[in-house]
Amino acid sequence: MPLPVMSLTPSGAHRAFRIFASAAAGAVLLLGTPSAFAAAPQPTVVATQKAKVQLEVVASGLQNPWGLAFLPDGRALVTERPGRLRILERDGKLSEPLAGVPAVDAVGQGGLLDVALDPDFARNQRIYLSFAEPRGNGLNGTSVARARLGQAGLSEVTVIFRQQPAMSGGHHFGSRLVFGRDGNLFVTLGDRNKGRDQVQKLDTHIGKVVRIDRDGKAPADNPYRKQTGALPELWSVGHRNIQGAALNPQTGELWTNEHGAKGGDELNRTLGGRNYGWPLVTYGTEYSGAKISDRTEAPGLESPVHYWVPSIATSGLAFYTGDAIPQWKGNVFVGGLKSMELSRLELRDGKVVSEERLFGDALKKRIRAVVNGPGGTLYLLTDDSDGQIVRIGPAT
Repeated sequence: MPLPVMSLTPSGAHRAFRIFASAAAGAVLLLGTPSAFAAAPQPTVVATQKAKVQLEVVASGLQNPWGLAFLPDGRALVTERPGRLRILERDGKLSEPLAGVPAVDAVGQGGLLDVALDPDFARNQRIYLSFAEPRGNGLNGTSVARARLGQAGLSEVTVIFRQQPAMSGGHHFGSRLVFGRDGNLFVTLGDRNKGRDQVQKLDTHIGKVVRIDRDGKAPADNPYRKQTGALPELWSVGHRNIQGAALNPQTGELWTNEHGAKGGDELNRTLGGRNYGWPLVTYGTEYSGAKISDRTEAPGLESPVHYWVPSIATSGLAFYTGDAIPQWKGNVFVGGLKSMELSRLELRDGKVVSEERLFGDALKKRIRAVVNGPGGTLYLLTDDSDGQIVRIGPAT
């Protein structure tokens, strides 16, 4: 049975039905379940350069949704930045917030961020959450917690990683979670905006990607493990604020996208032991227009696979692996917050050969996450106080 859909702007009848349902429920608060009462209008059909697709809003009413992870049975976990974790049912209903989520510092860009399933989830029911954690005295930082998902919510919640040092403020937390093929976990971390001078230092987690095992320890083959003065969990350095990450399905390598300042957003092939240059080299400038660096490349520093000037405010990254839209197979999809578009990138020999901007007119929403879904579909999260879960599939 397909998920119910709704128009991008709820109808008056839909609103009236929600009021009726709320009254009938008495004191029961219908948190996050408007899609359960939606009518099923025709999906929005869009003709792209390579394929005709349809957009279906399968759920709405989420407050700044950030991460989405599909369970083996076709349901999905979705995070909301204020600190809520919900289950998206197969029929489009959203559960009440699950109990057991750790306390978050929902300030600025901070809060509950990404969610990922353990590679052995079917056996151990474990999930991982990244979040801006309050550290006391007005300080916070990106942390990763492991938990067991059950009928009553989360249990056995354990923080396995904390970005150091903690700082004050609400900017540049990262943070995507991606499991490598070897079962180790990549965690992307921002420079906290005020920590730019620590990005090139190997004794901090500021502006880095780290690689940890499922207990939070540094694997023996991490590239900086034997380097004097370096933190053993470091994977790569020289990053500003990575909010998109995915494995290349052909190579198993980690790819990421990160925010530039004013211009200079990057798509990177993020290899262990490499330095991606921030803030020594950049295609961007300060928001004031002042120079950050007079160089866009330098020996020993990695150049991006692709960059955007002006900035699209990259967030969310997926290699399309489905068969439902064969014309898109192997393409890279990057969400744009500022551009309110989905960028489709075609690759050849590891290089971007073309870009198509999608759904700016159809959605007009900030795109926070891009995820492969069941049946060869793509799912988007829109970053809004009335955030949506949008499914992209072949037009029917």
